[in-house]
Amino acid sequence: MLEESKDNYIIGEYQAAVIGAGHAGCEAALALARTGISTVMLTMNLDSVGFMPCNPSIGGTAKGHLVREIDALGGEMGLNADKTALQIRMLNVGKGAAVQSLRAQSDKNAYHREMKRTLESCENLRILQAEAAEILTENGVVTGVKTAFGGIVRCRAVVVCTGVYLNSETITGDFIQKTGPNGFQRASHLTDSLRRLGFRIMRFKTGTPARVDGRTVHFEKCEVQRGDDDIYPFSFLTEKLPENRAVCHLTYTNEKTHEIILSNLERSPLYNGTILSTGPRYCPSIETKVVRFRDKARHQLFLEPEGADTSEIYVQGMSSSMPHDVQEKMYRSVAGLEDCLFTRYAYAIEYDCIDALDILPTLEYKKVKGLYTAGQINGTSGYEEAAAQGLMAGLNASLALRGKPPLVLRRDQAYIGVLIDDLVTKGTDEPYRMMTSRAEHRIFLRQDNADFRLTQIGYDCGLVTEKRYAAYRKRKAQYEEILRALNERISPKAADAFVEKYGFGKLTGGISYAEMLRRGIPLKDVRNAFGILDGYPVDILQTAEIAVRYEGYLKQGYEQIERAKKLEDKLLPTDIDYLSLEGLRLEAREKLDKIRPLNLGQAGRISGVSPADIAVLMVWLSTHKA
Repeated sequence: MLEESKDNYIIGEYQAAVIGAGHAGCEAALALARTGISTVMLTMNLDSVGFMPCNPSIGGTAKGHLVREIDALGGEMGLNADKTALQIRMLNVGKGAAVQSLRAQSDKNAYHREMKRTLESCENLRILQAEAAEILTENGVVTGVKTAFGGIVRCRAVVVCTGVYLNSETITGDFIQKTGPNGFQRASHLTDSLRRLGFRIMRFKTGTPARVDGRTVHFEKCEVQRGDDDIYPFSFLTEKLPENRAVCHLTYTNEKTHEIILSNLERSPLYNGTILSTGPRYCPSIETKVVRFRDKARHQLFLEPEGADTSEIYVQGMSSSMPHDVQEKMYRSVAGLEDCLFTRYAYAIEYDCIDALDILPTLEYKKVKGLYTAGQINGTSGYEEAAAQGLMAGLNASLALRGKPPLVLRRDQAYIGVLIDDLVTKGTDEPYRMMTSRAEHRIFLRQDNADFRLTQIGYDCGLVTEKRYAAYRKRKAQYEEILRALNERISPKAADAFVEKYGFGKLTGGISYAEMLRRGIPLKDVRNAFGILDGYPVDILQTAEIAVRYEGYLKQGYEQIERAKKLEDKLLPTDIDYLSLEGLRLEAREKLDKIRPLNLGQAGRISGVSPADIAVLMVWLSTHKA
C-alpha cells in the first residue's frame, strides 16, 4: 500500500477516477456519480471541460441517434445541447425515417459553461485540475492514479477518456507544436504507463478548419440555411423546442481554390511526409478532397457561428494543415470569404490511441480489472461517439463496483451497441465514425424511439432518474393509446370519399386508420378529416405513424433479430484454447485468440472467421456443455 511521503502524497480515496473531461469524460463521471459512486475527475485544464475543439455542433447523420440514445439511458449530452443550441434542424427529411437525424449548431462557450456547472452541482463528484501520469495496479487490478506532481488518487476503477491529448502535436505547414487542441497543454506522461500495462499504442490524426471574423464575411454571397421550427429536441426531458437564434450559410470551393491547393501540395504536411499517421476517411482535409476527387468542380463549405458571444465563424469542410499563407489564399478564393480575416488558423493534430481489440464489449481492458477506456483513445472520432462510450464505460464501472452484471447493448438494441461492437470485434485502422449504414437493424434504431428501446435498461441500471422514467412511461402509454385508436375500423360509407381523393377506388369493406397510413395517406390528413388524436404531442404521433407504415418491414426484421439472438445467446468460455482447437483455420485461431469473443454472434463478426469456423465452435460447445 502506498504511503504518503515527500515524493507522493494521497490526494484522496474514491471508488472511481475518470481521466479527462471531454465529452467521454463528462458522461463517464456523471454516470458513476449519479449511480452513487464516489468519483474524482482529473482534467488537464478546467477551461477544457466539455470543450468543442472542432465543429461547434451536436448531432448529425447517425450522431443524432447516438445523442438521443445517450439521453434515453440517462446521460447529459442531449439536455446540454438543447440548452445551448443556436439552431436546430432535421437532416435527411426527404429520406426514410431510419436515416433522419437531428443536428444542433451549439454555442461553444455556453456548452462548456453549462456542462461544467452540471458537473460541479453533481453529488459524489470532485473535479480536479491535474495531469494523470500513471495508472497504478496490483496483481492485475486497478488501485489508483498518480498525477504528474506525484499525488496519488486511490480508487478501484479508472475510466481513461484522454481524447486527442496523449502526446499530441499540432501541425501547420512545417511548424509543429507539442500541444493539445486549441493550444491546451498536452498529456505527456500517460502513454508510457498504458504501454507498460500492455496496451498496443497507435497514432491517429485529425484536423480542424480555420475560424474567421464574421464581420469580414460577405454572407450575401452565400446560401442561407435556417433552422426548423416544428421538430422535437434531443432530450426527452426538454419540454420546449430550442429557439433558433442564428442562421448558417453555405458556400463552395471553386477551380481557383483547387488550383491553389494543387500547386502547393509540396508544402502540405499530408503530402510531403511530415504527417504519417492515419486520418479520418469520412472527414478528410480539403487537400485530400481535392486530390482524391479531382473531377469535382466544387466542394461544400458551411459557415457556422461559434457562439452568441463572438463573431467567430467556423468554416466547416475546409480542414487543412497547409501553411498560413497558403490557407489565406485558399479561403479568400471562396465566394463570401474574399476579404475574410482569420481569427484562428487551421491545423492538423496527431495523437496516441489504443488498439480497441484490447478491450472487452464492456470497454474494460482485458488485462487489468477495473480499467476502462472511452472516446478517441479507442480510435473513434466525434463528440457523440465519445460521449456514448463514456456513458457506457462509466456505467459498467459503476455496475462492477456495485456487484451487478455488466451492460452490453446488442447491435439490434442501439447504435451504441453497433459502435462498441465494431470497435472491440473488428478494430479500426483509422478514426472511426458512426454512420447509419453501419447499423444493419437501423429501421429499428430510429432516433424517435430511443427511449422505448433504452430507458427501461437505464432505469434498471440505476442511472435514469424517476423524473425521466415517469416521462418515458407517460410517453409509452400515449403511444399505445394512439396505436389502439389507429386500429379502429370505420365503415366504407364514412371513408369512401376520403380515400378516393388519394387515388383509391371504392372500398368493399371497412377500413382502419392504420390501413390508410399503410396506403401512403399522411397521418396529418387522416386526423384532420376524421377529427381524431387531438392533444397528443407531435413527436409521439410521428413515432406511431412510422411504426404503422413500417409494420411489414419491422416484422421481417424481428425475425432476423431473433435468429441472430440465438447466436448471441450461445456464450463462449473465456478460457478456450483457440490455438489448439482442431478444425479451425489458422487465421481464425489467431483472430479468436486475440479478440476472445463473448459469444458465437460476436465470433461470427470477426474479420477472418468464416461460417465453417463458427460451425466448428458450435460443435465444440455442444460437446463441452458443462
